[in-house]
Parts: sequence; structure tokens; C-alpha cells
Amino acid sequence: MLISDVRPWGGERSDVELSGGRIAAVRPHSPSAQATVEGRGRLLFPAFSDVHVHLDSTRIGLPFRPHTGGPGVVAMMTNDRENWRSAEVPLPARVAGTLERMIAHGTTRVRSYAQVDVDCRLEKLDAVLAAREKFADQAEVQVMAFAQAGILREPGTLELLDAAMRSGATVIGGIDPCTLDRDPKGHLDAVFGLAEKHQAEVDIHLHEPGHLGLFSTDLVIERVRALDMRGKVTMSHAYDLGSISESVSRRVIDDFAELDIAMTTVAPSASGQLSLVDLVASGVRIGLGEDGQRDYWSPYGNCDLLDRTWQLAFTRGFRQDSLVELALAVATMGGASIMSPSVARLAGIDDRPGLAVGDRADLVLVDGETPTSAVMDRGKDRTVVHNGVVVADGLTVLKR
Repeated sequence: MLISDVRPWGGERSDVELSGGRIAAVRPHSPSAQATVEGRGRLLFPAFSDVHVHLDSTRIGLPFRPHTGGPGVVAMMTNDRENWRSAEVPLPARVAGTLERMIAHGTTRVRSYAQVDVDCRLEKLDAVLAAREKFADQAEVQVMAFAQAGILREPGTLELLDAAMRSGATVIGGIDPCTLDRDPKGHLDAVFGLAEKHQAEVDIHLHEPGHLGLFSTDLVIERVRALDMRGKVTMSHAYDLGSISESVSRRVIDDFAELDIAMTTVAPSASGQLSLVDLVASGVRIGLGEDGQRDYWSPYGNCDLLDRTWQLAFTRGFRQDSLVELALAVATMGGASIMSPSVARLAGIDDRPGLAVGDRADLVLVDGETPTSAVMDRGKDRTVVHNGVVVADGLTVLKR
């Protein structure tokens, strides 16, 4: 395949040759090149990587409804339990339709949570696994078994998580070890025990504030160090770890870098977050996700990670082009480095990876003047490539 007349990361007009699912050559644009895909001067980026999404709770494509959730995880979880079965469209169709729309907008790497508890048992997991199978040729999807309601609060949850890992989940999730299960040791024993049993990675949802969040984080750090799980643990949200002091923030970032503990963010407006610039500069892998998709937890989410990239840049106060481009790098190859150990982490705040010869040909073409303008305008003239094959064009997934 030859993609003609594109501007990699906003650079010079180029022709990009793909072969065997990889980028084989990047050459100055030649008007006489026999193109398979006409770039028409569009920007070329690595495809997006959504590494924190809850496909199992989606209401994408359904009518808007009044938000009925209350404050806090338990109230939100209860609201979800009371409503998810009565949606206008069956869950498997909702999940598959949401994943399809994500691919159409340029996301080809996805790490999705799948709720596992005594209410839904494995029903939500099965829906996410089915969507992963349906779009196996258009996107790479990792599925996480996740007890949003806690692991210890409801008898039988741990056994269901074990069954979920046997059924095809590849990541085990934990959540708020102190405030939800109120037994941080027992909670983390369960999570890391399942990870060891199934040789899986760990992803910890952390909403806990201030010193309590730091306490839970330090317990995770201790386990990563003691069990030598470097490169196999991700902290998600953790949006208050930067609120205590500059010295604590620096120590946490250094620990994450030393132990290769990754982070994911959904670009909240919280003021106590660790510095994105400092995390990347220190070599911490960090990726972006949309979280819920217009579901029973929140009306936000539209399947477009470029839109969430704008939110990341906006909430972090980025105005300089280099920092807006950093948000793009996090949304693309930052997340990819979390999903695959073969993908190099961002080498610094000015690193713009993913488009070199030998890189996997997961790409998105977007209309725009510059990378910053693409984030600001979020154009719709997009072409999406996965493993060297065009999988979507004009915001429509191509049927195979």
C-alpha cells in the first residue's frame, strides 16, 4: 500500500509505503506516485489508543436519558445495576456498536473494562469479548475483568473474577482498596493473587483522595517491588496524587519510573493531578482513555479520542503547540506503550513516535493545518489503517 501526500506529525508532504503491516518507507511526496490511499495533504498520526474505556456500560447510539446516578462509586454502581438491563438495545449490540464507532474515528488499540460481579456475573464480560472477536481484524482489544462494586463486599465476586480470567480476560482490575472494600490488604491480595495465577497484568482504579490515595498507591508500589512486577501494573485515574506536596509528587513519579508503573488518565478537571509533563519527562508510560461512553455513570463520551485529546490539553492548561502535540502523543503511542511491551514509551515531551520505518502501520489521516489545529478542530475527514489495511474511511468502518 502507498499512502500519498500526507504530512507525518504535520511535517513535510510525504508518501508512506506500507508492507507486511509495517511502515516500509517514508519518502518526499511525488505527484506521480501511484497511490492506494490519497492523502490529499492531510495530517498523518499513529492511530489512537484508548486504554481506559468501559465498553460494557455504553449507551452510545441510544436516546439521551436524565442522569440518575448519585455521588460516589457505590451510588453510581447501584444506578447502573438498576438500569443496564432495560436499555432499548441488547447489551452485545450496544458494545459492538460502540467499538465500531471508536474504530471509525481512528482508535485501533483499546483496553476495555468488563464489569464482573454478583449482579451481572459474566454477562458484560461476554459482550465485550464478543465485540473483540467481531472486530478482531479492525482493532486490537484487551479486556479487563473488573469488579466495580469491590471484590470483598459481595461473596462470590472473587470466584467470578477467576472465571472471567479463564474466559479470556487478560488484565485483572482493582478499585479503591481502602474506601470500597475497606480492607486494602485483602483487596490487593486478591488482585495480585489472580494476576499471579493467570500471569496477567494489573490495573488499579484509584479515586481515593490525598493521603488515603497515597497510602493505597504505596501499598501497590510495595507489591510491585516485592513481586518483581515491573512493567505489569497500571494506576488509573489517581487524580489526587499531586495534591499533597511537591516532594511527594516527585517521589511518586520517581517510584513509578523506577518500577515501570504506568498511568492512564481520562482528562478530568481535577486540580491535584501529577504533572503530565513531569511524568513523560521521567519516562513513565501514560495513556489516555474516554472512560464511560454516554452511560449510566455519565453523559460524556462520544467514541472520538481526538475529542478527548482536546479535553486533555484543555484541562492541563496547554497552549503551546509542543504541549498540545504532547497530548496527541499520549493519546496515540502513549497508550500503545501500555498495551504492548514492544512499543517504546515516549522518550520525552518532544518525542513524536509511531511513524518511523519499521513501526506498526496503525495510522489515522485527519484533515487539519497543523497537529494543534487537528486537536482544536477535530476534523471528520479521516482514514484509519490497522496492521497495514484500511479499516475505516469517512467515519465509517469498512465491511470485510
